[in-house]
Amino acid sequence: MHFADRRDAGRRLANQLGHLAVESAVERGDEPASDGIVVLGLPRGGVPVAFEIALALSAPLDVVVVRKLGAPHQPELAMGAIGEDGVRLLDEGVVRAVGATAEEIAAIEERERAELARRASQFRGDAPPIPVEGRTVVIVDDGIATGSSARAACRIVRARGASRLVLAVPVAPDRWTKDLRDEADEFVCVSSPRWYRSVGEWYRDFSQTTDDEVIRCLEQAAR
Repeated sequence: MHFADRRDAGRRLANQLGHLAVESAVERGDEPASDGIVVLGLPRGGVPVAFEIALALSAPLDVVVVRKLGAPHQPELAMGAIGEDGVRLLDEGVVRAVGATAEEIAAIEERERAELARRASQFRGDAPPIPVEGRTVVIVDDGIATGSSARAACRIVRARGASRLVLAVPVAPDRWTKDLRDEADEFVCVSSPRWYRSVGEWYRDFSQTTDDEVIRCLEQAAR
C-alpha cells in the first residue's frame, strides 16, 4: 500500500482510530468527544499525519520532540534517540556494530540536543506542552524504521503521566509491535509490509516537511 502524501496517510490512519473517541465518550457517559485525548506528532514529518488525526478526533494537537542519534559516518542509521525531559536511549547492538566511541556519541548527542531545543522553542514558543497527565495520548509519526524515535517519544509521554498510550503510524515493518511491545498500550498501523527498506518508499510524495508547515498545522489545530 502506498500513500499519496502525509495528509493522505493521516486520513487513512484516522479511520482506524475512531474507537478512541467512542471509548472516551463511554467513560464520561456523554456524546462522543475527545476531551480526554491528546494527539502528539513527532516533528517534523509526523505532524501533518497527526494533524489529520487530531481533526478527525476533535482533539488538541501538540508535538513531542525527539531526535535520532545517527551513527558516525552513517547518519541515516539510528544508534539511539534523545527527547525532551532528558530522555536518552541507545541501541547497544548498533553502537557496537558501527564502532562508535563514547566521544563520538557525546558529540552527536550535543549537536542533536541543540537542535531539539531549537525545535521545541520554534514550535511551541513560550507555551508549555499540552498536559497529558491522566489522558489518552496518541503518538503519531509518518512511519517507523528502527523504532528509536518512537520509543523515546513513548518514554517522554509515559513520564508525563499519560494514563493510556497509543502509538499510531501509517506504515511500519511487520515486526514493529513485537519490537515496541513494552512501550505503548495499543499499536495502530495502516500497513505493515514484510519487505521493508525505508519509510519513504511507501509514499508517492515524501518531500521534507518544513518548520513552517509544522507551525501551520499546530496553529490550524488550535483554531
